[in-house]
Amino acid sequence: QVQLVESGGGNVQPGGSLRLSCAASGSVLSIGVMGWYRQIPGKERELVATMTETSDTNYADSVKGRFTISRDNDKNSVYLQMSSLKPEDTAVYYCNAGRILTGTRMDRTLTPEVWGQGTLVTVSS
Repeated sequence: QVQLVESGGGNVQPGGSLRLSCAASGSVLSIGVMGWYRQIPGKERELVATMTETSDTNYADSVKGRFTISRDNDKNSVYLQMSSLKPEDTAVYYCNAGRILTGTRMDRTLTPEVWGQGTLVTVSS
């Protein structure tokens, strides 16, 4: 069973930077898309950024130019470098992985989607 383990959340002042990390555990062969979503209490979860295994990226308009997503396919990991943080970036950030292929070359399982447990980012002075 695939699990996503996130790290890197915390408190930061406006204008500061923070880097989130997420690693997939298990017998992972490939992950089609990895990304980050965030949720503010009382609001729906929203996309922050995603990256496919071929490095195609998609960013929310609100984070373009400030956040950068990257992946290390050998480590089944995804990262989110956040800069010029604003108080409105405060949220729980969730790692997401889609189209996860696990197992061996002779016995494969495709899992549609897995979510991490979330990590809190607080931007405040």
